[in-house]
Amino acid sequence: MKVYNTLHVEKDGPACVIILNRPQRRNAISVELMDELVDAMRALDNDAEVRGVIITGGNEYFAAGADLNEALEIKTAEQGVDYFRRWHRVCDALEISKKPVIAAIEGFCMTGACELVLACDLRVGAKGSTYAITSSRIGTVAGAGGTQRLPRIVGTAYALEILFAAEPFTAEDAYRMGLINRLTEKGGALAEAKKLVELYATRAPLSLALAKRAVHRGIQMDLASALEFETFLVTTIYGTEDKKEGISAFLEKRKADFKGR
Repeated sequence: MKVYNTLHVEKDGPACVIILNRPQRRNAISVELMDELVDAMRALDNDAEVRGVIITGGNEYFAAGADLNEALEIKTAEQGVDYFRRWHRVCDALEISKKPVIAAIEGFCMTGACELVLACDLRVGAKGSTYAITSSRIGTVAGAGGTQRLPRIVGTAYALEILFAAEPFTAEDAYRMGLINRLTEKGGALAEAKKLVELYATRAPLSLALAKRAVHRGIQMDLASALEFETFLVTTIYGTEDKKEGISAFLEKRKADFKGR
């Protein structure tokens, strides 16, 4: 695997684990980290051995948020546009990846980091983990998709409660609101995320990729347009080798051997 300055990337069976690696800044998300994460996701998207991507910050914390030293240097609208384009680019890389992308969260996951995990497909949080989008405490507005992805995941009322209060909330509250999909014991988030990838590795890769695309794009459409889009994707996948293999395996009562074709 390629060596990065701010990430540690390692394969573990069907999963590829990306560990945020800026301990001196409590994994604060820098421009360099964003660019490296985009590069890593592009490479993994073309790796047939990888069936799911897990993003974690390690056993102590996920990330403190954006690197505020960099944010403080933004003094013009033009600089702001360039900066937040980078944020949108990294979140898009997670959202449009053909692979399931899972955040495994221990410890604190604050503001920009919370916005980053919102762009993942699933979130696994351990007991003791905490979450917040604290923008209103420092006179800003969440600018990495927090005002848009958060209400789509937890609903408008919970999203506004989180954004207005700008206070940390617990893993139990995050699970209750639907921000995290799985709640594990402390220290168990990564192992649970790996179990999910092991399951997904038994499913057809194209099915997962197109289902992900249908959900992420369809939710932004009116229902009639979304159903038409879904139909287009379904008819596309019906011409694949994996569809033939999957149905044949089911009828023959054997395990399917999917090739991603």
